[in-house]
Amino acid sequence: MLHFAPATAADVPALNRLVNRAYRGEASEQGWTTESGLLAGQRTDEADLLEQLALPGATFLLARQAADGMLVGSVFLQIKGPELYLGMLSVEPTLQAGGIGRQLVQAAESHARTHGCTAVRMTVISVRSELLAWYARLGYQHTPATVAFPTDTRFGTPRQPEPLVLQVLRKEIRE
Repeated sequence: MLHFAPATAADVPALNRLVNRAYRGEASEQGWTTESGLLAGQRTDEADLLEQLALPGATFLLARQAADGMLVGSVFLQIKGPELYLGMLSVEPTLQAGGIGRQLVQAAESHARTHGCTAVRMTVISVRSELLAWYARLGYQHTPATVAFPTDTRFGTPRQPEPLVLQVLRKEIRE
């Protein structure tokens, strides 16, 4: 059983460890999906997480095991008008494929409805086919829009010569 709660500044060190374990490096390869083959380096740092936490309408929703309070998942959410932006979905790699990610997405959609949003939008690296397929199974649809991958090397350096592109996905949500 999971307990969901918004992050505070005090949660940032643990959140930083979780996100970096989930996305990059050897630890991330214990899960079913990782960016480690695409990008080297860290995914984020504490300063970046604090900046994101301070954005208008933003929160990190944390998933903790009810039994021991262990942080096992998180997702960044930001209300942007009628849409909720969902990003940086992270699940402890050793616990991936156990439904935590799905529960976080459902909690994000509930958050969107509570705040009057009519859709959830996200971006996913276009070559992460397994992740795009997972989001499609949850009802997210490809849009014609793409976004250039950020070039700030604080958050990773591509391992391939061709530039990475972020695919925009969107899901209409209803009451």
